[in-house]
Amino acid sequence: MTRKSEFVVQGAYPYDRRSVPRWIISHLWRYRGFLLTALTLFLASHLAYSMAPVLIGRAAEEILHPTTPNALRNLALGILAVLVFDGFAMLLGSYSVEVIAKHFEADAREELYASLLGKSQTFHDRQRVGDLMARATDDVGNLSSMTMPGLSLITETGFAIVVPLSYIASISPEMLLVPLGFIFTYVIAVRRYTQQLNPVTQAQRAQFGRMNSGLEETISGIEVVKASAQEPFERGKFYDNARRYRELFVEQGKIEARYLPLLLFGIALGLTFLHAMLLYQQGRLTIAEIIAIMGLMNVLRFPTFISIFTFSLVQMGLASAARILNIIDAESELDENQGGYQEPMRGDIVFDSVTFRYGDTTVLEGVSFQLRAGQTVAVVGQTGSGKSTLAQLVNRTYDTTEGKILIDGVDVRAWDLNALRSQISKIEQDIFLFSRSLADNIAFGAPGASRAQIEQAAHEAQAHEFIHSFAEGYDTVVGERGVTLSGGQRQRIALARAFLSDPRILILDDSTSAIDSATEDEIQRAIQRARQGRTTLLITHRLSQIRWADTILVLERGRVVASGSHEELLRHSPLYRRIFARYEVELPPLEAIQSG
Repeated sequence: MTRKSEFVVQGAYPYDRRSVPRWIISHLWRYRGFLLTALTLFLASHLAYSMAPVLIGRAAEEILHPTTPNALRNLALGILAVLVFDGFAMLLGSYSVEVIAKHFEADAREELYASLLGKSQTFHDRQRVGDLMARATDDVGNLSSMTMPGLSLITETGFAIVVPLSYIASISPEMLLVPLGFIFTYVIAVRRYTQQLNPVTQAQRAQFGRMNSGLEETISGIEVVKASAQEPFERGKFYDNARRYRELFVEQGKIEARYLPLLLFGIALGLTFLHAMLLYQQGRLTIAEIIAIMGLMNVLRFPTFISIFTFSLVQMGLASAARILNIIDAESELDENQGGYQEPMRGDIVFDSVTFRYGDTTVLEGVSFQLRAGQTVAVVGQTGSGKSTLAQLVNRTYDTTEGKILIDGVDVRAWDLNALRSQISKIEQDIFLFSRSLADNIAFGAPGASRAQIEQAAHEAQAHEFIHSFAEGYDTVVGERGVTLSGGQRQRIALARAFLSDPRILILDDSTSAIDSATEDEIQRAIQRARQGRTTLLITHRLSQIRWADTILVLERGRVVASGSHEELLRHSPLYRRIFARYEVELPPLEAIQSG
């Protein structure tokens, strides 16, 4: 099945996502120059390092049976040279792997971020923000640790086993008996260790995501927590999550405490020395060869010891990679439809028997209406009747379950998604502002706008005056989600953003609910100017706006139960009259409407 996405990155590197190992390898292979360099340098390093015990054995032979006056000095210089070469080779090899690790981390984070931008609203509705943040930060960071020092040390472990055994074989093939037996038991022990460790590391990553999600929810809702005096409850909930996270690390520690390879190495070292003594008694090994072989066996100690650390890092990295790839591979319900219809929009809108279900819940059912370019439709209804969902179907925040929506006679699913959304502007009751300057927030939908255009849009939205009341004016940085502004100020910034983007379709979802009465008339005039020549969908209960509409739709439980003008609905729709009962002082008597 072809993976669908609302947004794809053009020219992105083609990572192999068929499995976690393939995905990791494709990331590492992108920097194969550094990778091959590191492998070459690590091999050279271990060839040099393992040569040192061989030279030490020769030095012992020279002490016992001198040959030339300068032999010991030359051997000492030779040992110094190979160890210095080992140090430089290891340094450059580690540098190469570190470069790969940091690139891997950055590329994976960018890939995950682009993937998240491409997911549909339905996908994001199902996710917990804290868990996504944990994947984008801690899990991605684990990929770097898995590569360096994790995979780097595992590679060195391989070389640190193969190279010394090769030298031992060149001295006395018989002496490979015990080392090969050790390697066999070592592989079995490590395999058992990783099998026990794998579920624990996976559980650690999942629990970290849950803990992070709880933290994010509490901080985001801190106002509710404090207003409800629920600090002790939230503290207890976080403590429980942190305790479970800690217990998983304790479980990991218990598994690591039972790590057998170090014990096996000690047994193998003793048996190797015993074997060497037996061969020495038979005259088949010299003291110099014994010294060299035992030195080579000691080379195996470091990879045996460090594997308890490296395999933990690799298991943690694999668990993190699986969590990241799980998000990247999740299919979106919408697709970008790149290359679809991209003409300038007139603004004709047709709903043709539209039904939308969210899970098992039917939100809209059989909705049909038509709106010509430049007209305004007001949508009213009780809370939960489906008003906001209807607006979200126009710009494909969600896709219809049944039926179709046409804009300019073209199904919205046939439009290029970017072309569709760039010509539609939506202002909601809960305005989201970024932690950036006011100018940047206004220009968010039109990043190339000049300062003069930004200020003109702010004037039209009645925002210029309060912006200039701040010390830094348009350069004032607002807090996250715009918390440093009042509700009315945030909505006026959103109106300015909409004016600047010059959309063909304007959707106002209860967008003036938080504007105070002192400035309401001015803002209403600004909205009147904004909707001139544009198709407008109004979701509101304000009579001052409803009376602008060419048509009013009344929704009840996802169905259009009435439509018409304000006066017609007052005559014929009991539901419409109930919705606006609170405006009865403002409304003319029904008898007067009927007699008129």
